[in-house]
Formats: sequence, C-alpha cells, structure tokens
Amino acid sequence: MMLNLIEKAQVQGRNEMLRIHFTDADLARTRVARSPDPMWEITTSLHRLQTKRGRWSHAEWYRSTRDRIADRGLGSLLQKFLLPLFPRAAYFPDFLTPSQGADEELDGGLEGMVATSPDRVLKEMAIFDRRVGAPSWAPRIAEKESRQELAAALRTYYDVAVAPYAERMQARMDAERALRCRHALDGGIGGMLASLGPAMCWRPPVLHVSFTVADRDLHLNGRGLVLIPSYFAAQNPTTLADPELPPVLVYPVHRAAPGRPPLATVAANAGAPLTALLGRARAGVLRATAAGATTGEIARVTGISPSSASKHTTTLREAGLITSHRHATTVLHTLTPAGAAVLRAATRTAPDA
Repeated sequence: MMLNLIEKAQVQGRNEMLRIHFTDADLARTRVARSPDPMWEITTSLHRLQTKRGRWSHAEWYRSTRDRIADRGLGSLLQKFLLPLFPRAAYFPDFLTPSQGADEELDGGLEGMVATSPDRVLKEMAIFDRRVGAPSWAPRIAEKESRQELAAALRTYYDVAVAPYAERMQARMDAERALRCRHALDGGIGGMLASLGPAMCWRPPVLHVSFTVADRDLHLNGRGLVLIPSYFAAQNPTTLADPELPPVLVYPVHRAAPGRPPLATVAANAGAPLTALLGRARAGVLRATAAGATTGEIARVTGISPSSASKHTTTLREAGLITSHRHATTVLHTLTPAGAAVLRAATRTAPDA
C-alpha cells in the first residue's frame, strides 16, 4: 500500500495531473455516492481546521466547532492525537479512509479502519513518517487496541464537528446527485464526468484532474469509479495512493452562496415570476423536482419539513405540474411536461442577478 495521495492543484498554472483512464466497463460502473462518506468528512474537516484556505465557505462551522471543542475540553485530543494523523499535507495513510465508509454509516467506516491488518498499518505509517513525519507514538496504531482508541476519538470528534451538519451535508449531497443525474441524462456518464470541473477535465477516455505533487496515471481496469462529493473539501479533488484499492475521487460538493438559506436559494433559482405565482415554498419545491427528487430530498434541499414538502407536492401534482411514483416506501417526484414548461418560462423571464 501506499499513502493517501492528497495531490491538489489550482486549476491554472499547474501541469501536474492525475489521469484516470476509463474503459467502457468503467463508465458502466461509475457512480456518485448516495450520502456523505463520514470518514472522508472527518478527514476533510480536520484539514479545514488547519488552514484558512476556503474558510469563507465554512466560517460559521469553523467558529461553532472550535467553541464546541473548547466547551467539551477536546483541545488536547485534537492537537495531540487527531491532527498529527490527519495533517494537511501531501500524504496520509489510506487506512484512515476505508472503502467501508462509502454509502455507510460511521460505524462501517470505523470498523473497517479497526479491521485493517497490522502489516498494512505499519507499512503505511512508515511511508507517512518518511514523507511527512509521523508522531513518535504512531507505530502503536498497528495494535488493534490502539485503533479502537482512535475509533473512539474519531467518533467523539464526529459527534462534535460533523454530526451537527448532517442534514445540511445530505441536502448538498442530494442537490449534487440531482445535478450530476441531469448531466448524465443529457450526455451519459461522459457528460456527467465533463460537468465535474473546474479542477477536472474529461477528454475521453481519460479524466484529467489537477494535482500539485506529481503526474500520475490511474487505470481503473473495469472497477469503475466512485465519485464522493465532500461537504468540507475545499477546491481540490482527493484520491487514494494505492492503485489496488477500490478507486474513489473525493471532490468539493457544489456550494450555494454563503449566508442564504436553502429555500431562498432554491426559490431564487426558480425565478421571481414563479415565486410570485406559487409562493416561495412551492416554487422551491417545483424547482427541486427538476431532476427528480424524493419527498425527503425535497425537504432537505428546500429546508422545509417532510410534512410540508408532502403537502406542496400534493398541490403541485393536483395542478398537473409534477407526477409522483411510489417505489416501496419511497415516492419519487418528477416534472410533467406542463411543469417543465412553467419552470422554463419562469427561468427565461427572470431578471438577471
């Protein structure tokens, strides 16, 4: 194994690239994660605590999280235990972000980390020490009991720094998935990959990702790629160093302008005429169904309660603007031709921002 390669670059002025090579089989197996990966969100949020870069988009989180850490007396745990293992540096061990975290709850990721073989842990930590500099106690992480202690510390940190933002993170994830779905419907998986910019450029059959460390080629070899949008990542994509691990690409989730509540943002995107016609809440719900959304997703994206979302979708359905289909316990809402026409007309007539 190797280390997590946090090879990041500004889009301009850098020549280093991660080149991800796709086959037809890889395109068929590429997908976007269903929910935020808790292990990656722990990692990227710890990076946010160590830099001012991108802090404008996490300013409220930064202030409130530092206050909660101080109130619970976790400063020493953070400074002496977690930050040395998760430095904002070029490399850190892959076992800290196991594949079990993708599409699973925190428990799955922590269990995957604890279950890592001691040999692999020692190998990764040795490279980490050579490349970055590991704390003197780092070799003890190879002991299962020490990794269990680390898991407990990460759970405590998650509860303080990440869990309070779970609904906001999921709302952003739902919006991101809807956006990528629209591009996939219009242009296939290639169209979706082409929409990932600005730090990524799709030149079939290779996805070029701007990095800062060194050129690298990653051949998926039929395994596909899991795209993991991250709430706390800032500006640049991240991947794993070990090419034998399940391929992932972690990138910053699309962010709305800071300081605007979700409903205001969604309704504003629908256009003032539609808001005047339907009201802000209902306009936001109609806009949220543009790429298809469940009642829960609509509630999270617009910032209203599930019961309110259900009432608004019922009204819009009775008006012929959306249609709803039940799949087991989930109801998927999509626009009807009339609803799509109303949304297009309202968008065209909206004044420029």
